[in-house]
Amino acid sequence: MLGFVEDILFNKCETINSLCDIFAGTGVVGKRFNNEKTKIISNDFLSANYICLQTFLGTYEYKEKSISKKINHLNSMRDTDENYFSKHFGGTYFSVENARKIGAIRQEIEVIADNDSEKNILICSLLYAADKVANTVGHYDAFRKKLDIFQSVNLLIPAIDPFHNHANRIYKEDANTLIKKIYCDVLYIDPPYNSRQYSDTYHLLENLAEWKKPHVAGIGKKMDRSHIKSGYCLKAAITAFRDLIANADCKHILLSYNNTGVSKNGRSNARMRDGEILQVLSQKGEVEIFKKDYKAFTTGKSDGRTNAERIFYCRVTK
Repeated sequence: MLGFVEDILFNKCETINSLCDIFAGTGVVGKRFNNEKTKIISNDFLSANYICLQTFLGTYEYKEKSISKKINHLNSMRDTDENYFSKHFGGTYFSVENARKIGAIRQEIEVIADNDSEKNILICSLLYAADKVANTVGHYDAFRKKLDIFQSVNLLIPAIDPFHNHANRIYKEDANTLIKKIYCDVLYIDPPYNSRQYSDTYHLLENLAEWKKPHVAGIGKKMDRSHIKSGYCLKAAITAFRDLIANADCKHILLSYNNTGVSKNGRSNARMRDGEILQVLSQKGEVEIFKKDYKAFTTGKSDGRTNAERIFYCRVTK
């Protein structure tokens, strides 16, 4: 997918002095285009993603020796007692032993981090380490009934390349609010496609990142997520998209939006129709659609005759 985006940009854009990834997730697009000539603006309103964006694309300074020493210390923690994390997520999403260690490490980070940059790096390392030993199928909407992952959690030093980060900006805002404050040559938009909220899918990592130890409920042990729901997962998604594009100050727009077919599980169906997207983008400039076929995961039988990753490209002229 990244190569697909890169090919379009290099074909359509003479120069890219700044690129905004306004639904950045953990920042794979920003990392791909992060260089000494391009300012990367990355935004995501989930704390877990924001912490990772700060770690890999942020402009802060940190001491590598201090990070290495503290990660070694966290990995060496043994005989951990039951804690908030193991009480709620042990024996389900994680083995009891791993859940105890993850919870103990997260609490220890609060104690040993000297500043925000160290704290972000250590939490980011823990998030990646925890995800590697999770008893899931790649997300946290539910856990696997059979707990058969017993690899011990192990933190690694994040591969940070701060040399190219000097001009970057990282935000944790609603995309439709942030768009009114920034300018960029390229606006890359990869919003949620359907009604499946990222806050539902990754609630556990968000809980671990924020470490407010909230009440969790249900089989999935989910916290209250009402404050981090996305309007792009609702029926009014096109209204939010129209507002975003109307306020965009940029030269080029790339929208990544899947054709997920029509599923019997209505939650999987795309919230915005192609005709609606084209109508909105056409009010901003000249539009082209680029397609690349792929095999898609679906939770219900689908008549999607073609599943395709689509990039809607708009050269802004209005």
